[in-house]
Amino acid sequence: MAKLNIKKISKRFGGVYAVNDVSFKLEDGAIIGLIGPNGAGKSTVFRMIAGVYPADAGGIYFDKDEITKLTPYDICRAGIAMTSQTTMPFMKLSVLQSTMVGSFLHCPKTPDARRDAFAVLEYLGLDTKWDKLVADCNIADRKIVELARALATRPRLLLLDELMAGLNPQEVEMILTKIREIRRDKHMTILFVEHLMQAVMSISEYVYVLDHGELIASGTPQEISRNKQVITAYLGENYNAEG
Repeated sequence: MAKLNIKKISKRFGGVYAVNDVSFKLEDGAIIGLIGPNGAGKSTVFRMIAGVYPADAGGIYFDKDEITKLTPYDICRAGIAMTSQTTMPFMKLSVLQSTMVGSFLHCPKTPDARRDAFAVLEYLGLDTKWDKLVADCNIADRKIVELARALATRPRLLLLDELMAGLNPQEVEMILTKIREIRRDKHMTILFVEHLMQAVMSISEYVYVLDHGELIASGTPQEISRNKQVITAYLGENYNAEG
């Protein structure tokens, strides 16, 4: 059964299509990559799924229920959480307080939200820095705080928008390990946008490719790496030669 079913969604800004007639499915428990050049419409698709941008056309279905016109709050409560391309984990709050923002969705009482958030930080290995201001954290820890806040909402579908951007190779591998653990431990479906192709190819079970707002290809990582249209639009001939 498809966890998420996107049917012919479109979004225009000022008469220009950012997303045009895009359809794809996510199976329950899968890790799926969404790739494409800058301006391809990847983040717009994420924001449409999360309810930040209303679709101009088409439908979005989660567990067979249509969520196309729901508010971001209701979509989050339904079980979809998204991390931002630019980390915005409440810089003036502590690591714990920033995570509690997510916990309050299911834990309206502060003591309960605090316990819930701390458990999430323990799971992600950030509990020793619970009282540190987010503003004083390095970029890798800020990424984990962003992930923690999303996990604290108890999602069943996790949207990760360039979570590994700006990280060094060791930090990228740490994030990849955590993504694998989250899927394994929580049987979570994960859709992620990423420009680091080595990361995409190492963790994705299936990949969708956008270009100029349109879906131009889909397939396994191996199939995508050999797709001539994808190579021309995004990967480049050097990637093909190396792959």
